[in-house]
Amino acid sequence: MQLAPVLPAEQWICLEIEVIHVEPDAEVAGTVDGGRHQRLLRLVTERARRRGFPGWAGLVCDVAVTEVDVDAAAITLRASTRAQELAATSGDCARRLEEIQYTVGVGPGVEAFDTGGPVLMTDLTVAHQRWPGFEDAAFADGVSAVFAFPLRGGSIRVGTFDLYRRRPGALSADQFADAAVLADLATTALLTDAVPHATAGQTWDDLPGHYDDVNVATGILAAELRVSIEDAFVRLRAHAFSTGKAVLDVARAVLTHQFNVDTFQD
Repeated sequence: MQLAPVLPAEQWICLEIEVIHVEPDAEVAGTVDGGRHQRLLRLVTERARRRGFPGWAGLVCDVAVTEVDVDAAAITLRASTRAQELAATSGDCARRLEEIQYTVGVGPGVEAFDTGGPVLMTDLTVAHQRWPGFEDAAFADGVSAVFAFPLRGGSIRVGTFDLYRRRPGALSADQFADAAVLADLATTALLTDAVPHATAGQTWDDLPGHYDDVNVATGILAAELRVSIEDAFVRLRAHAFSTGKAVLDVARAVLTHQFNVDTFQD
């Protein structure tokens, strides 16, 4: 899913009072101060003016890379293991690691969403297969530390804000506080990018989702194998895991008839 502009860049500085405001999570409220929030919001707004406006969620990821001293960032909408959507990333590394979490069903973002608390893995070499499949992919991309924050709209979890760093080590107190504020802004970004506006060209409802091919391939397998959608997705994911491929790549292979449906029989 690509993000489309909802408001002109010059209006973003008024975002909190003009569109949607989400209160900071109570668990991190102690680390969040008004000055920090305004500083980071200003950086997001200034970046929008400099680069054009690809969508607010994408800008939050870009600011995270520079301000939290990480190498990649991603925002993923989550409702369940199968119902996910990649909203924005800072680049290819974050995209690949979000896709592998979707493929294997485990990872820092999955855990942060399930538990409702931040997941701070400062050194993946001591993870001891905490997230089978994900760790090898992270090492292959040169990632040594991961930090995932759940995103909440009120009491409802809506997704995760995942940060990746090539060197091991913990976030400093200031970096953690900045990440907490950016997670709050990311929640607002998800809600705001989805709100129709008179000046917008398109909103999320008009754009293809990042995992649409997975959804279509799952439906095809369910119909051909006469199984449930959930069972079809499990089979698609299992094949991806066993062959070392992303589930998105396997889904596209199904859609282009590179696999016989019997491949996914029990």
